[in-house]
Amino acid sequence: MSNDIFPSATRELAEMRKNLAPEIHNAFTAFGEQVFADGALPAKTKQLIAVAAAHVTQCPYCIRGHTKAAMRHGATAEELMEAIWVAAEMRAGGAYAHAALALDTITEVKEKQAG
Repeated sequence: MSNDIFPSATRELAEMRKNLAPEIHNAFTAFGEQVFADGALPAKTKQLIAVAAAHVTQCPYCIRGHTKAAMRHGATAEELMEAIWVAAEMRAGGAYAHAALALDTITEVKEKQAG
C-alpha cells in the first residue's frame, strides 16, 4: 500500500499526539485497553469486530493495527476474511436500506409532477 495519502504511523507522531493533549491521550489509551480486554467477549472476538468496523469506517491504521492485534490473539486468516465479508455485507446492506430514501423521493416527485 502506498503511503502517499496516509503517513506511516511512527513513534514520533504518536509522541506528538500524546504531548499535545496528554490527559486526553491517556484517557483514550486506558479506554482502549479496557474495551479490548477479555470480558463477556474474549479479546480475539473484540479484535475481529474491530477489524470489521475498521473496514466499514475505512481507517487504514485501524485495519492494520486491529488485524495484527487479532492475529496476536489467535485469529486466523480465514476468521479475519469472514469478519471483513461481514463488514462488506453490512456496508452494502446500508446502501440497500437507504435506497428507501431515494424510492420515497422518486414517488414524491412523480406525484407532484402528476398532480
